[in-house]
Amino acid sequence: MASILVLNGPNLNLLGSREPEIYGADTLDDINLRLGTACIEAGHTFDSFQSNSEGELIDRIHAARAAQVDYMLVNFGGFTHTSVALRDAMLASEIPFIEVHLSNLYRREEFRHHSFFSDIAAGCVIGLGALGYELALEAALTRLK
Repeated sequence: MASILVLNGPNLNLLGSREPEIYGADTLDDINLRLGTACIEAGHTFDSFQSNSEGELIDRIHAARAAQVDYMLVNFGGFTHTSVALRDAMLASEIPFIEVHLSNLYRREEFRHHSFFSDIAAGCVIGLGALGYELALEAALTRLK
């Protein structure tokens, strides 16, 4: 049995109501419910965490390392393009992860084209909406076999 952690960064708590034309109609609870169900059906444990605070996300990554989490799915929202501190925490965790983004970053403002995580991620799922989380989970579960 493996443990899967999903981390979501700033403003993702507003999914379903924030710019649905970009981010879709699914709420973060909707996404987490589907992911949690899929993990349990596959015989694994699931946990999720969302914060608008960089420090809280870093603390949760450190806790994941201590708990020996097996795999992470991460969407750091706006911190994707700005946070060296989160990148360092992800590297220190030594936990494989898949980077997820609801929108296609390369069809948006140029400042969103750079990620501090893509080059250290096992993979990236970008621009497929909420389905991207489910595809990332499927990939993580396959890699854990």
